[in-house]
Amino acid sequence: ALAAVVLVAVVAYVVAGAGGERAAAVAGGGLKVAGGEVSLPVSELGGKARFYEYKTASGKTVRFFAMKSSDGVYRAALDACDVCFAAKKGYRQEGEDMVCNKCGMHFPSAKINEVKGGCNPVGLERKVNGDRLSLSARELEDGASYF
Repeated sequence: ALAAVVLVAVVAYVVAGAGGERAAAVAGGGLKVAGGEVSLPVSELGGKARFYEYKTASGKTVRFFAMKSSDGVYRAALDACDVCFAAKKGYRQEGEDMVCNKCGMHFPSAKINEVKGGCNPVGLERKVNGDRLSLSARELEDGASYF
């Protein structure tokens, strides 16, 4: 298990604008991988979605985003949906909505992790542990099929 953790590389990305372009941030972006969890500081999360890339043990890149939604809840989802994932275009943020870059559908940030299926972002289970938002590394590994 420790060898798998060592092989996992995580790179943070931030939204560069409403057009959905992304620019590389400082490697790691405060992310930690340990004990089967990927965690990030909640201090990085506000109303603007932050995009991350998680490299699986097999070398596949899984994109996801996290944010504090308009209702004050921390949310996380794959940068993909059940319908448009094959296009590999992901989402961008416009105001309080996440917008599919393929079909243009809007999804209120407060509904991420609440509404499932269709073109909704694929929600990731998450929990707040002190000052960190934790995600399951296994769930991110399983999310590789979307990418």
